[in-house]
Amino acid sequence: MRKPASIVGRDLEWRVLERFLKAGDDDSLKIGIVSGRRRAGKTHLLAAAAETVGGLYHVCVQEEGDLSARARFAAAIGAHGGVTGVATADWESLLTSALEVAARTAPADRAPLLVIDEFPYAMAKAPQLPGLLQLLYDRARRGEGPGGRVILCGSSLSVMRELLAGTKPLRGRAVVDLKIGPLDYRQSAELWGIGDAETNLKVHACVGGYPGYRPLIDAAPQSPDEFERWVPDTLLSKGLGVFTTAEVDYLLREDPRISDRSAYYDVLGAIARGSTTLAKIGTETGRSKDAVRPLLATLESSGYVARRTDLVRGRSSIGVCDPIIRFDRLITAPRLGQLGLGRAEQVWKAMRDTFRSQILGPHFEELAREWVHRFAPEELDRPDGFGEVGTANVHDQAGRAKYEVDVLGLQGKSVAFIGEAKANGQRQGVGALSRLQVIRTALGDLGYRTGETVLGVFSLNGFTPELRAAAREGEAVLLDLDRLYGKG
Repeated sequence: MRKPASIVGRDLEWRVLERFLKAGDDDSLKIGIVSGRRRAGKTHLLAAAAETVGGLYHVCVQEEGDLSARARFAAAIGAHGGVTGVATADWESLLTSALEVAARTAPADRAPLLVIDEFPYAMAKAPQLPGLLQLLYDRARRGEGPGGRVILCGSSLSVMRELLAGTKPLRGRAVVDLKIGPLDYRQSAELWGIGDAETNLKVHACVGGYPGYRPLIDAAPQSPDEFERWVPDTLLSKGLGVFTTAEVDYLLREDPRISDRSAYYDVLGAIARGSTTLAKIGTETGRSKDAVRPLLATLESSGYVARRTDLVRGRSSIGVCDPIIRFDRLITAPRLGQLGLGRAEQVWKAMRDTFRSQILGPHFEELAREWVHRFAPEELDRPDGFGEVGTANVHDQAGRAKYEVDVLGLQGKSVAFIGEAKANGQRQGVGALSRLQVIRTALGDLGYRTGETVLGVFSLNGFTPELRAAAREGEAVLLDLDRLYGKG
């Protein structure tokens, strides 16, 4: 089962599907759950898997009536199996027919496959579907019904998560629970086909690693100058599919728990602007902590915001982790009136400084942490990795100073990595190395082991000759954009 060349990345996910679809001694019914936010590439992945093994792939439609949904499913079953007159009386008979037809088209070395994409849309009108799948599962276990593999997929993370919760019918019956996240930043560069590292960084800071945005854009920018034209022509252009406010509105609509979207917009905007605690979010939005708490819980479970824990002090802060939401709340939303008049270029000119300071800089730090976590073990010949990677605030007890650590890797009480990441338009110099050495000493004073700590300096604008000389002596690892993207 070879992964198609059109799928960038997803090697781990493909291996999981390949194992799930392999025929074996036990070919009774097995169920898999695949979830991920809109534009993550779930459909492309599952449609390719179904095509590879001759499976039946069916996608549900939002706000479709139950009768129409059953008729469309019956038509898909008939078309796949080359049969007519598939009964549409009830979902139980439809599911049984789908499994039987899939069994007739499956190759000998693969189990029959039925994929139901956007399953929550069908559940909205037919909430009995999980119970019916449980019934078919139990029958197959007793040898009284068709076996095979069923994959249920959906973009509503809360609905998909609820399928396996508590006493729900499918609890304990799913052997695969695959969550499809964004591509990493190097895979995103491959997806977009951008050769310039700086342009890759900027595009990734805007839309992240979600493959679904690529087909919506005719041409990707290939240079920083083209990026300057690309933003107003795409992300800030009302009427296009990637206009960020329309896209964020669509993302929030995917979660049935989000009814009052204005409240969620307020919270997302406050977080994007730097309110990183419950109290600060409440103050900025004019809401009590009790009113903000459930909004945050929903946004966290949907994957739009995340808590980041200070690895030294243990305190957590909240940040927007979806790039297009962050871009929208900081760049697009404040100027919607102007954008409605077609003044995208003027808006982008006015908001460039905000992009550089509040989006590009923090995003560069995020990529630095991702490099340490994902790529540094191999590229620095540390096969055991660098432990838990995150950020921290470190207090120098002697000097009464506090240092914000952009990148910290901890293996228990051993400091594996300390890094500084700057995208401030200046070359990094020996001052950055001195600061890292002070932080290393401060961590040692706090009881951490620092004998094998790697010091890393990340820079968007290069390094001074003095810092390069220090790096050649082994005092630090220097990481510019080319090296972050695996070109250096």
